[in-house]
Amino acid sequence: QVQLVESGGGLVQAGDSLRLSCVASGRTFSRYAVGWFRQAPGKEREFVAAINWSGGSTRYADSVKGRFTISRENANNTVFLQMNSLKPEDTAVYYCALDSAPYSGAAVTTRAYEYWGQGTQVTASS
Repeated sequence: QVQLVESGGGLVQAGDSLRLSCVASGRTFSRYAVGWFRQAPGKEREFVAAINWSGGSTRYADSVKGRFTISRENANNTVFLQMNSLKPEDTAVYYCALDSAPYSGAAVTTRAYEYWGQGTQVTASS
């Protein structure tokens, strides 16, 4: 049984930083790409960042490029999302997701991902 657990969310001031973690179990984590998505109240879930199975390729939404960094530690089955210079519009529930196919690239669409975590709330106040 595959399980993803996010942590690291919280309430911060605009301009502050947070680091989210996503720990996976139940699958050979190192073979799969991982994505981060977010969903604000009343809005659809949107792509934030993704990293391929090896960590050698990453993709970002334009809205977070230059502020957020995704990375992974395969030895610890963990993916991180470092979020700097947070803005009020970054406020959302953040989800990590595991790709459905092994050795795939960093996908930006929700349909590429098979398993999802429960989410962690990030709130950046102005």
